[in-house]
Amino acid sequence: MITIRAFVKAAAPLGLAIFVVAAAINVSAQEINVAEKIGEALKYYSELEFEKGINVASELLKRTDLTPRDSIAVFEALSIITYAKGEEYYRNSIDYLKKISDVGPCVTHLPQDIWPKELRDKWYEILKNKNALSCDEDKNSGIKTIAIMEFDNFSVGKYQQELGYLSKGLADFFEHDFGKISSLKVVERDKIDFVLKEQELQKSGGVDPATAVRVGKILGAQYMIFGSITQIDDKSTRMIVRVVSVETSEIIASVDKEGKPEYARLEKELVEELAARLDVQLTDAVKNLLKEGGTESLDATTLYSRGLDFMDKYDYKNAYECFKKAYEMDNSFAEAKRKMEIYRPLAG
Repeated sequence: MITIRAFVKAAAPLGLAIFVVAAAINVSAQEINVAEKIGEALKYYSELEFEKGINVASELLKRTDLTPRDSIAVFEALSIITYAKGEEYYRNSIDYLKKISDVGPCVTHLPQDIWPKELRDKWYEILKNKNALSCDEDKNSGIKTIAIMEFDNFSVGKYQQELGYLSKGLADFFEHDFGKISSLKVVERDKIDFVLKEQELQKSGGVDPATAVRVGKILGAQYMIFGSITQIDDKSTRMIVRVVSVETSEIIASVDKEGKPEYARLEKELVEELAARLDVQLTDAVKNLLKEGGTESLDATTLYSRGLDFMDKYDYKNAYECFKKAYEMDNSFAEAKRKMEIYRPLAG
């Protein structure tokens, strides 16, 4: 019999592992065949052979034995590849997202990280119109859901400007590392941004704990995480992170670190401390996972953060260049490599 491990491997080029049913022990040869075909389509996508990828994925739609998850996976691949062809194909790529929502917006967790930023934002709009920004199964699972806001930068002098993009980068690092803890569900950073824009809450220049209640309820989150950095010279910085209960608006945990401006190291230490404050037990395996990724290079961190800003503006070429340069500075910077791979097909 074919195991889930083999199934995920077949279905996961560029991270699109989108068919796995957690309760399953084995999967059928038919499912593997679908996964392999989508893997082939996405391989063409990564090689900029968009028409070939679309042809392979489109052939799957002729089958009559596709499960809802299979159909969603095919529409995902078609949306992503069609989007890459250019502006004139934008509406077609959105039509595939609508087909996914017709199958069911909560059949599987979406969007995958391979989705380009503009498609992600459009997907959130579709979910909002269906009143499905959070799903009932998420609310009733017993898993703690957290949303991480962009960090405030209270640095002084030149560090206020130099570290400006780090607000996005640190929130992204926290999201990535908290996502390694199976007993937590992390709301995507861009979904938070979408809700803030929809609610016109970004005009005030910040989101206070009281406002977090409103945002958290829309997102289906139990906890909102706020952070700040304060760097005063080349040798010293302080990072503070607070957790606010959406239900009560109260700060239920607060941790801080002072030391050298090694932000990736400080972030990982604070993730472990916050997990402990939230009564989340970390296995040795998870602790080892938390040690992975990140970079000791502040320049690479800053470039990565700037890449996120370009990504948020749909400027994929400059985003790719920033992620690429960040990875070239530190070849162990897994997050930069991942983003570089995602946006390379769109950089042209």
